[in-house]
Amino acid sequence: MSGTVRGTRRWWVLAVLSLTQLVVVLDGTIVSIALPQAQQELGLTDGQRQWVVTAYALVFGALLLLGGRVADYWGRKRTFLVGMVGFGVASVFGGLSQSGLELVIARGFQGLFAALLAPAALALLTITFASGRDRNTAFAVFGTIGGGGAAVGLVLGGVLTEFASWRWCLLVNVFFVVVGLIGGILLLTESKASGDNHYDVWGAVTVTLGLGSLVYGFSLAEEGWASLGTIGFLALGAALLVAFVWIETRVAQPLLPLRVVLDRVRGGAFLIQAIVGSVLIGATLYLTFHFQIVMGMEPLAAGLANVAMTVVILLVVPVVTRFLPVIGPRPFMIAGPLIAAGGMLYLGFITPDGSYWTQVLPALALLGIGLAMIFVPLQNLALTGVAAHDAGAASATVNSAMQIGGSIGLSVFTVVYVGALDGSLASGSPQLQALTDGYAAVFLAAAVALVVASLIAVFLIRGKKDELLPQPHDGAPAVAAHLG
Repeated sequence: MSGTVRGTRRWWVLAVLSLTQLVVVLDGTIVSIALPQAQQELGLTDGQRQWVVTAYALVFGALLLLGGRVADYWGRKRTFLVGMVGFGVASVFGGLSQSGLELVIARGFQGLFAALLAPAALALLTITFASGRDRNTAFAVFGTIGGGGAAVGLVLGGVLTEFASWRWCLLVNVFFVVVGLIGGILLLTESKASGDNHYDVWGAVTVTLGLGSLVYGFSLAEEGWASLGTIGFLALGAALLVAFVWIETRVAQPLLPLRVVLDRVRGGAFLIQAIVGSVLIGATLYLTFHFQIVMGMEPLAAGLANVAMTVVILLVVPVVTRFLPVIGPRPFMIAGPLIAAGGMLYLGFITPDGSYWTQVLPALALLGIGLAMIFVPLQNLALTGVAAHDAGAASATVNSAMQIGGSIGLSVFTVVYVGALDGSLASGSPQLQALTDGYAAVFLAAAVALVVASLIAVFLIRGKKDELLPQPHDGAPAVAAHLG
């Protein structure tokens, strides 16, 4: 079945699919505002707290490629509806959780069903708007709504946490799920890939367990890099990922065709994306903690304070999009991480009694400018030179790199934070000063990571301006994917 939809019905389909993108992106940020309150109510340690974010990002990123395969083989509409139901059930379970473990499990299941929802929605959008001007408009709307989802999540999370409860940051998804289910059942048409299709089950198992073991090993490093648990899980994770690579060279229909990542330019783009994910998901979370715990902001104010970066990104993206064909991607990919690193370095000098306007806002502006310069060319670089049958895998790998980089980054930054916090407390610093020292250490570590991203661009990123793939939109969908 082709799944082709014509007439005005297509625009209602766009509305349903855009709502899905909003939910997936929103859920990546809405919980961050609620974390301080949830930590206090459920008695979470700092290590357990980071797993509330990590569980979602890790499972989402690790299963995204498999989710795309399931949608293509099993049916995109069917996968979309199952993903919607599962996401809603997981959200209710999380909202009613009575312990940190239950909350982490719920977030993991949200990530699992998001890994079904996101690729199914994008595939359905691609089929519904196959070509022409309407396709350009549809992708622009889809991406813009998704791109604004990060900001919506921050503000909505602040409103719900401040005036209701942190639990409603999860329970609110039920509204979106009900609307999405009704719209999906009434409007979407089933479609699936033709031919003899096989799942790369062992590839999915090894990459998921390997990444999970690796992230868990990093999270144990706060007990010491030489501890048996740290070394054991890191080694197990590395071994499973090696097994995954071996499997991908042996199966007829690999989960991730290695030719997609072994190209120098694409490989560099994926590495940079992983580092950006570590900063966006891992490092900026500690800024939210600084707002609420040290600066004493209410959740809504903290959400609004975070929105500044997203606003700057959305303002700068059209400018970068305009100049990208003129000067090519490489200058943006080198300069963007350096400008963003400048923002994180600026945050590294925060003080407990500092002003948002002088110590934080300039840094968020620099971060927004730098990230916009990365986001626009990155999707292009990840798809340049990719064969048509590998385009889905390459696009999914960009988004997977974002989530997996965020998972690993958050674990590493938590180790940095705990070490700096303990050191500051041991030296006799007051509690708020010690917390600030911990957050500042995370921001400085993130600045170093972004400098590494710039160096990767120097040595690996090539691509002349006339080699860029034509984009069917204004860059907003790429921004949505990265903010998600």
